[in-house]
Amino acid sequence: MAPAPNPGSSATAAVTAGIAAIGIWRLLAVAAPHMAALAIMLQTEADFGSRLCFALSWGILNLLLIALLRRPALSGALSLTLVVVLVLLSRLKHDVVQMTANFVDLMVIDRDSAAFLFTIFPNLRWSVISAGLVTIPLMYALWWLDPFRIRRLPALAGMLACLAALTGYAFAWPDDAWRGYYPDGYLSKFARSGVTAVSDFVNYGFMESDAVAAGRLKLPLVDSCAPAGRRPHIIMVHDESSFDIRQAQGVKVPAGYGSHFDSFDGKARKFVAESSGGASWFTEYNVLAGLSSRSFGRFSYFVTRIAAGRVERGLPLALRRCGYSTTSLYPAHGAFMSARGFHTTTGIQKFYDARDLGAKGIEPDSFFYDKALNLLSQNAALNPQFIFVYLAANHFPWETPFRADLTPSWSKPGNAPAVDEYVRRQTMSANDYSAFVAGLKKKFPAQPFLIVRYGDHQPEFSSHVLDPGIDETAAGKKFESYDPRYFTTYYAIDAINFEPVKSPAVMETVDAAYLPLVVQEAAGIPLDPSFSEQKSIMLRCKGVFYACKGGAEARRFNRLLIDAGYVKNL
Repeated sequence: MAPAPNPGSSATAAVTAGIAAIGIWRLLAVAAPHMAALAIMLQTEADFGSRLCFALSWGILNLLLIALLRRPALSGALSLTLVVVLVLLSRLKHDVVQMTANFVDLMVIDRDSAAFLFTIFPNLRWSVISAGLVTIPLMYALWWLDPFRIRRLPALAGMLACLAALTGYAFAWPDDAWRGYYPDGYLSKFARSGVTAVSDFVNYGFMESDAVAAGRLKLPLVDSCAPAGRRPHIIMVHDESSFDIRQAQGVKVPAGYGSHFDSFDGKARKFVAESSGGASWFTEYNVLAGLSSRSFGRFSYFVTRIAAGRVERGLPLALRRCGYSTTSLYPAHGAFMSARGFHTTTGIQKFYDARDLGAKGIEPDSFFYDKALNLLSQNAALNPQFIFVYLAANHFPWETPFRADLTPSWSKPGNAPAVDEYVRRQTMSANDYSAFVAGLKKKFPAQPFLIVRYGDHQPEFSSHVLDPGIDETAAGKKFESYDPRYFTTYYAIDAINFEPVKSPAVMETVDAAYLPLVVQEAAGIPLDPSFSEQKSIMLRCKGVFYACKGGAEARRFNRLLIDAGYVKNL
């Protein structure tokens, strides 16, 4: 006779199967984050070195969290969440400023940066909240599911081993700065930049300066400015991405193209910027603070964010000492790269950003010139004005026409499409500037004006027209060595009812950091002690600033500014 079925044995089997299933799910909870990280690594890291850095960074994150929590599933999930957030934020940053996230973003994080993100991406706030509502319950479930416990000391030892390996690799094979402009390697570049940024900060802080310097600068007296003759209104024009493209052989330009780059005396002067292809805020720092962004080393990309509230020296402050009212017209959100905070720190009293001006996206140059004319109409009779006019119409991309309706009779010269569009926009800029000068003469027939224009950097395609056929690696090396061909634009001085003062500082070629000095000299403004010292450097170094004597002059000058209280907490 067959044995009777045992209900207990089938129930036991079911329980065993259920336990096994739970065990599999718990194992999957531990393994899944690592498999997902592997997929992210293969998709975003391009070569063996970057993948090795990714793996070491992943190990640092996981093992650090295990040392804190002892739960590998939860630690893996948290690590994966942090990596995904970093990749998304890095892509977002690249979409906005064409550079991936850097460890320094964490070192100089500020309210302005967060405000800027939430302003240009209004749905981002709700995305963050929604992600939090989903993530918190999931993390709690992983806390409950995770059956494993790992001892803290082995995890900490493993984390330190990974950190040592990453540090050694980052110092042995430092990442090229130009790689930051490529939309890949998000975690590896972030991790390697962490090693080098922390090392640089420990060695010299944010800003390079001598430990001590002979001599001392004095703070200027408020009533010490007594210019000879009538003070002109001063207008500084930030000519976006503009340079004389005739520097490249074979580029066709319309008749009369070069006149836009000439000064009142017919001379074409050269301006050596510290950025090429982008990062206009480098030049903002140069021409407002009168200092070099290169003094910030690896931190230079964040120069205006770092300088806001810390570098209390610049052209606007010097002009305010001489009775000027100071104004900035800015074509973007004021929180971008802490622009508002930086401008006001250097002495700008009224800062108008795109929202204040009523700009609707990118506006033609005439939009900003009209705003400047209106402000002058309201204030020119009260006291001399300094207006910083920041143009934007010639900003990339050049693959599509911008306001083709403004140039109905335009004929393409016959270059590559992007170059033709670039030249067309320069033609628009030249026409709008001519109209602006005519408006000044008409509205203020007896008022003196000094106008100083400059190209903030070359366009991003300039390397391809200056050196046709050059590959990205070779171009990157030229950028890193500050090849003058890639960094030279123009500056021009114009005057209305005013004769610019002759000065040896008004050189045919100047580094960007000297432009505030050139402006004051041409306007006949007495120099404060810091600019007097900088003029001595300029004459000794023949218009070169940071690169003079291997950076020694800039480091000494920075120390003098720090000792005098112009520069703080750097």
